[in-house]
Amino acid sequence: MRAYCMILILVTVFATKTYSQEYKGYDSQSIKNILKKQYPENNVFIGTTLGYEQLGTLVEKLFLKDFTYATSRNFAKQSHIHPKPTLWQWKRLETFIKFGKKNNIALRIHGPISPQASKWAKSDKRTARELEKNMAEFMTALSKKINKEKTIKWMDVVNETVERDGTWFKDKSGVKEWENPWVKMGYDKAGVPLYITKAFQIANKCAPNVSQIYNQHGGMEPVMWEKVKKTILYLKKEGYRVDGLGWQAHLKESSRVVDNPKNLEYLSQLIDWAHANKLDFHITEFDYHLKNHPTQNDYKKQAQALSKILKIVLEKRKTGVVTFNIWGLVDGDDGKDRHRFLYDKNLKPKPVYVAIKKTLKKVANKSKKE
Repeated sequence: MRAYCMILILVTVFATKTYSQEYKGYDSQSIKNILKKQYPENNVFIGTTLGYEQLGTLVEKLFLKDFTYATSRNFAKQSHIHPKPTLWQWKRLETFIKFGKKNNIALRIHGPISPQASKWAKSDKRTARELEKNMAEFMTALSKKINKEKTIKWMDVVNETVERDGTWFKDKSGVKEWENPWVKMGYDKAGVPLYITKAFQIANKCAPNVSQIYNQHGGMEPVMWEKVKKTILYLKKEGYRVDGLGWQAHLKESSRVVDNPKNLEYLSQLIDWAHANKLDFHITEFDYHLKNHPTQNDYKKQAQALSKILKIVLEKRKTGVVTFNIWGLVDGDDGKDRHRFLYDKNLKPKPVYVAIKKTLKKVANKSKKE
């Protein structure tokens, strides 16, 4: 234990020292304290995704230094919790909940009904009736389990429902492809996949204490978002509760989202639409992929990308709740290495980490002058 503590101290000192030298003036205050002091309305949440393997490690210590909001990586999805009709695996989720309770963290349960379904569900021979039974059993059990936990604030009820071209994300042959098998359950009279309605029906009934989010991937393709908006309005008209709209915001260097002013304007309008329809708006999985062996200029572009999107989100806080979740804390912590997150592999803060603090302070100071 003493050796572990010494390693933690040395790593923290090293990271902080390097950070102070490179970003003098932004190392004395944590992100959570900036939020508390300069955003007292409690309608802005900023956090990161955590993997089960990171709990109880140095990564958890880095997280707790700055954040009070965490998202489950993949261990609340059907592919992990209910991979077979007779198999249930709750340990990872239960550990995550204990972490939230112990540290007073607001938790997000990510993507229960999504393309990350079990191989059982992806099997081409499954019938609509079998799929509905399998999905309903999983969603009911999960919803009941999280509803009693006050530390759990949000759940992404459905995830990745529409393709960038505005068509429904559908199933594919075999069990190895990225697919959405649930569409095989069929469509209702309005042409909406039955699994979407069923997922919200179960979540509304069994998890009434949890804010319920419609989460979507892609970029700022209007045809895709119009389909999502139409679906949400349809669900609400049919009497189902939808509390928020989420955008994953997985970006790459080649992405035109942050480079094209029209896309940034569309994002701004999308948030306006959400708030006008009494929906919270969530950036649920932000990251910005870099090439191998990134340069300092690459890291600068990554920081600028985060700043542009975070600035828009923060400026919308006066009309409704906004959240911003980064899809990881330390590069490579999800088994991939695309230099996407806030710290490098040596636990050194990157410019993208500093960009959060700079943007928070800049937007807050601008508001004071207005």
